[in-house]
Amino acid sequence: MFVQHFFAHYINLILGPAAAWLMTLVGQPPLNPGRPITGVFSMEIVAFLVLLIFFIVVRCTLKVENPGTAQQLAEMTEELVSSQTEPIIGDRYPLYLGFLTALVLFVFLNNILGLIPDVETPTSSEVVPLGLAIVTFVYYHLQGLRWNKISYGKQFLGPLWWLAPLMLLIEFISHLARILSLTVRLFANMFASDLLILISFSLIPFIFPVIFIGFHLFVSIIQAYVFMMLAAIYIGQAIAHEH
Repeated sequence: MFVQHFFAHYINLILGPAAAWLMTLVGQPPLNPGRPITGVFSMEIVAFLVLLIFFIVVRCTLKVENPGTAQQLAEMTEELVSSQTEPIIGDRYPLYLGFLTALVLFVFLNNILGLIPDVETPTSSEVVPLGLAIVTFVYYHLQGLRWNKISYGKQFLGPLWWLAPLMLLIEFISHLARILSLTVRLFANMFASDLLILISFSLIPFIFPVIFIGFHLFVSIIQAYVFMMLAAIYIGQAIAHEH
């Protein structure tokens, strides 16, 4: 994968020593100290930089009249996220537009990077969906604690004190299952889509690959949308007052 290795090479030149030091510091020394940043992770960095540049361009070119293309795309994305998440989260939804918008765009961009020749779709590697799922898991619990304080923890104990240990175990497993659900759903769909494209190119390298490329784009959009909506549902449940 020349393109992916190209980015990985230069990202390792810039960030490799710092990454190797940090991994060693936390007790997980890299298997390859010379290239601690993998090709998949390098593409995540590329996706992050693309989004960062996009947001900077939007911020620097804001206009009330005659908005540019970047601003129009940003406004369309914001309107989509707002319309979909307001009924779920409620009046506090504006507080979470930033997180949910960044989440859906980051997932979508990582999904479609696989359409670039010689690039593995980052989200078809299980570690990427897992990382996104853990971030979402931590974030919605922090928001639950932020708005409900100690009463947020009471929901995990149930209404009856003598059932509290059992309810705590059930809730613990249930919330951990959300990480698994978010991870497997995104990983399995993107891995299958990547596999279909690879098989189609190897068997019939002209017409059918175009069909599967369109299918990959469709799956990328749907999976980014589903991931965002599930995150919104978890946030809405965490910040609700009925605890």
